[in-house]
Amino acid sequence: MDVSIVIPLYNEDESLPELSDWIARVVTENKLSYEVLFVDDGSTDNSWEVINEIAANNPHFKGIKFQRNYGKSAALNEAFKAAKGNVIITMDADMQDSPDEIPELHRMVAEEGYDLVSGWKKKRYDNTLTKNLPSKLFNAAARRMSGIQLHDFNCGLKSYKKKVIKTVEVYGEMHRYIPVLAKLAGYKNIGEKVVEHRARKYGVTKFGLSRFINGFLDLLTLSFV
Repeated sequence: MDVSIVIPLYNEDESLPELSDWIARVVTENKLSYEVLFVDDGSTDNSWEVINEIAANNPHFKGIKFQRNYGKSAALNEAFKAAKGNVIITMDADMQDSPDEIPELHRMVAEEGYDLVSGWKKKRYDNTLTKNLPSKLFNAAARRMSGIQLHDFNCGLKSYKKKVIKTVEVYGEMHRYIPVLAKLAGYKNIGEKVVEHRARKYGVTKFGLSRFINGFLDLLTLSFV
């Protein structure tokens, strides 16, 4: 299988039909064999019912359900265990990540040999002080401590070789530090791609300042080489 597309989500029932149609169109046009793994992280809306309906109409789509909200790292870790594709691409469910990025993210790993490619949302549509200032400080600290020169560690749009995601264990708030975990595991061919950041169409942001506080604390627990 060419690619597994992993999508953790929490209360995103409005966006899922449009997102799944878009993904299916892109991978079909690019002749990629694929699976899509939706991970419902304890949603309280109709996300799980929507996932089941999508999967009933397209067997390439599958769902994993948590009974309560465990967080993005736990959702990714569970999906990584199940993923079968040679390349694994992660993206958010809120339609702010574009499925049109999938072919190039796949190609950079499958053909150029990157272990990991991280998206960089160079132009953003959520340019708020409460979100962007902590994010900039966060990324600066991560670059300094890890030596990995990425602009946006927290970008949900990333692609990986299968062996990378089968090696790293994601916990706490470590999903934003997967490039660091990969480097510590010996995978140092890490690239970056400028990706589109789309304006929010559905739902509300799940952002909270506590995420970055927890992320900083997790960063301090890592041992860098």
